[in-house]
Amino acid sequence: MLRCLTLSAVLAAVSLSAVNATTIDLKPINGKTGAYMKGAADAHRARAAILKRNAGSNDISIPATNLEYMQYTASIGVGNPPTYYELVIDTGSSNTFVGTGKPYVRTNTSISTGQPVNVTYGTGFFSGYEFYDQVTIAPDFVITNQSIGNAINSSSFEGVDGIIGVGPVDLTQFTLATEPNATIPTVLDNALAQGLISQQVLGVSFAPADSNSSINGKLTFGGADDELYFGDIAYTPITSTFPASLYWGVNVSATYGLQTIIPDSYAGIVDTGTTLIYIADDWYQSYLDAIPGSYYDSNTTGLTVIPHDQADFLAPFTVMVAGQPLILDAAAQLLPKDQNEVWGGEKHLRYGYIGPMGSDSGKGLDFIIGQKFMERFYAVFDQANSRVGFAYTNHTFSLP
Repeated sequence: MLRCLTLSAVLAAVSLSAVNATTIDLKPINGKTGAYMKGAADAHRARAAILKRNAGSNDISIPATNLEYMQYTASIGVGNPPTYYELVIDTGSSNTFVGTGKPYVRTNTSISTGQPVNVTYGTGFFSGYEFYDQVTIAPDFVITNQSIGNAINSSSFEGVDGIIGVGPVDLTQFTLATEPNATIPTVLDNALAQGLISQQVLGVSFAPADSNSSINGKLTFGGADDELYFGDIAYTPITSTFPASLYWGVNVSATYGLQTIIPDSYAGIVDTGTTLIYIADDWYQSYLDAIPGSYYDSNTTGLTVIPHDQADFLAPFTVMVAGQPLILDAAAQLLPKDQNEVWGGEKHLRYGYIGPMGSDSGKGLDFIIGQKFMERFYAVFDQANSRVGFAYTNHTFSLP
C-alpha cells in the first residue's frame, strides 16, 4: 500500500488493564511485489521525515489481514447493516476512513457533516467528506456516531479500504477544511466515552508471518491481553521531545553487541503503520560498520544487505526501554530468505529489517519502531497513563 511501512498522518502544520476489553485477530493480505516493495521502503523514510487486563471476560476476536508480510489490517464494519472494510491499523495517525478500495456504503446510520476532510500521509493521501456512522469492531463492540472519512480521492492505498487511526487525537487537527483547529474523537476516544472500554488502552500482538495470509496478530481494545505475553510489561512515558511527542513517542537507547547505536536516551515513535525499524542515518552507519560487508540496497529493495557469512552470527540488537532490555536476535533482524523475491530482492542475498531514517540524529524524531519489532514484542499503547509498554512473547526469540 502506501509503503512497506507507513501509513501515519502527515499534518500540514506540525501539525490496562481493563474490565472490558475486546481483542480482534490480525492476519497478513496479499499485495504487490518487486518494485512495489522498494517504493514502500522509500515511503517509510518519507514518513519518518514528516512525522519528525488484564483483559476482561468479554474479549472478542475477529479476522484481519496483512499486505505481503508488511501491513496489518482489521476487518471493520461501518453502517447498519455493516459493510466490512479491510482497514490498516495505524498508531501513527488518528483519522478513520474508508473508500480507497471498497466504496463507502451509506445506511440509515450514516450522517453527513458536510465537512471536507483531507489527510496527507508519507507518500499518499485521501480527501473526501466526513460522516458520522456506526462502527462495528466486533458483534458486541459497536461504536456509534464515529467520524468516518469517505475517500473520494486517494493515492497509494492499493489492496486496502482505508485506515483505522488509533494515534493521539491531536493528530486529527488540520484535517477538517472548515475547522482546522478542531480535533476529531478517535475510535478509542468514543469507545471510552460510550462505556465499551474502561481504559483508553490498545494492546497489539503481531507475530512473524509464515505466509502472506497468516492470521498472526491480535488487537485488544481496552487493555492488554495477558495470554499474549509473559513477564512484566516495561512501560515508558510518552516523550516530551518534539515532534515525537505528537505521536506515540518514547525515549530509548540501543546497542548492537557491544557497539552503541542509539546513545543515552533519544526520542522516536512506535508505529504499527511502519513495517521496518528505522534509525537515524549516523546511527545506521554505525550499525553497518559493525557488520563487515553490509550495505544499504537503495536501488532495488530499500533493505540492508547482510553478507551470508555474517547473517548467522549477527550480534543482538538491544533496545533499552525503561531499563528493560528488548533483544532482537539474528533472526529478528533478518528477512526470511523465502521472502526475498516478494521484496524484489535476489535469491542468493540476505536482507535486514533495520534501515536508515533519511536524516541524522538530533531532529527530535530519530527512530521508528515498526511492525518487525512488534512481531517480537507485545506492545501496549496506554493513553490513560500517557505511556507505551513492551513485553516478551513466545516469538521473541527464534527456535534453533
